[in-house]
Amino acid sequence: MVWLFNPFTFTIGTRGNCEPIVCAMILWIIICLMNDWLLQAALWYGLVVHLRIYPIIYALPIILVLHPLHFQPGKKPALVDWSSRKSKSVQGSSYMRINGLQGIRIFLASIFTWRRLVFGIVSGSIFFILTGLCFYFYGWDFLDEALLYHLTRTDPRHNFSIYFYHIYLHFEQEFSSLEKLISFLPQFIVQLVLVFRFAYDLPFCFFVQTVAFVAFNKVITAQYFVWFFCLLPLILPWSNMNLKWKGLACIFLWMGAQSHWLMWAYLLEFRGKNVFIQLWMASLLFLASNTYVLINIIRNHAYCPVFNLLKHETSNKTTKYD
Repeated sequence: MVWLFNPFTFTIGTRGNCEPIVCAMILWIIICLMNDWLLQAALWYGLVVHLRIYPIIYALPIILVLHPLHFQPGKKPALVDWSSRKSKSVQGSSYMRINGLQGIRIFLASIFTWRRLVFGIVSGSIFFILTGLCFYFYGWDFLDEALLYHLTRTDPRHNFSIYFYHIYLHFEQEFSSLEKLISFLPQFIVQLVLVFRFAYDLPFCFFVQTVAFVAFNKVITAQYFVWFFCLLPLILPWSNMNLKWKGLACIFLWMGAQSHWLMWAYLLEFRGKNVFIQLWMASLLFLASNTYVLINIIRNHAYCPVFNLLKHETSNKTTKYD
């Protein structure tokens, strides 16, 4: 119901874009990883990044979850018993304890594993082959519009982002490439923190990454909300938020901040009122509401890794990392 009867998804998803297809591909990648279908996951990941560049943010958590303590030759990855996730959070159980030189050696040796290399090579090859074909047919226009444009994009039109007013005021002054890239810094820092904290709870990591990516992006439109709505059904069963209180409060806060922004946008766009300051303040409020809701979701999530740890065998003894 969160997806099928969501007014955002069926309105945005039926207006001619491919967002539902991209969302379905991301969900299938999660299923493939959980079933140890590595090649299929890599193929679909290379394709989905080619279609929509934003799933590139999922590369690091995927690489981290392909840990040798989760995946070992001849051993099927053991999924955590999902029936127990609601009642028990095994927070932090997937992190290795590095003790002494032996532990450091094992940690360094585990960075480059054949699964990580295979996933990176296959998905990267698919992406570059498809991008190369499009470049062959369409030239530099394709690269500029599909990839490079997003690195230095500046949109003077009003949107949900807190950056829009600054861009609007200084649009006639050409921004340097450094200034355009610096605007990614808050987004980049937040992504790293979330990835290294929640990577092993992969569906939840994808969700919080996407919410944060959209909230701190230089350009935000309603279309972007579909990106994390598709992941919401995966995390709701493991949330301790009661719909009557915290959950309902978060819904009303997020919808209220968005409706407040839309009111000022309507006055600007359709009534011609000079309400840029009010609209920018509404963008700040919308960012604050997104941050508040995200923090509450994280605090009330029954976190645990997707996979159980396998035993790591070294020389003549077996070591298990808790």
